[in-house]
Amino acid sequence: MKTLLKLEELGALLLGVYLFSTLGLSWWWFIGLFFLPDIGMLGYLVNPKVGAWSYNLFHLKSLGVVLFLAGLFLELQYLELVGIVLFAHAAFDRIVGYGLKYERGFKFTHLGEIGN
Repeated sequence: MKTLLKLEELGALLLGVYLFSTLGLSWWWFIGLFFLPDIGMLGYLVNPKVGAWSYNLFHLKSLGVVLFLAGLFLELQYLELVGIVLFAHAAFDRIVGYGLKYERGFKFTHLGEIGN
């Protein structure tokens, strides 16, 4: 089952790469912004509850989809870009085992405990 889920996330990541390619921007934008959603980890400097909330906010694929669609509708390319990066980054994180976080701590995710 884990392999199937990783393949599904790989498909989502590749979709994000494809959607980015339609924007006509330099690939440096994608590469440079790809790990920016990890800024959500800074919430852990406050406490695990704030950390989980802020991390999860920046790693919701549905938020990426909503922002991308809003960018399409409003004809705001930068909003499309933000949505694509959030979506692709979240898919990548799930491929490597980093899921949405529980309030117990950073290593507790919806995919299981990191490192086990």
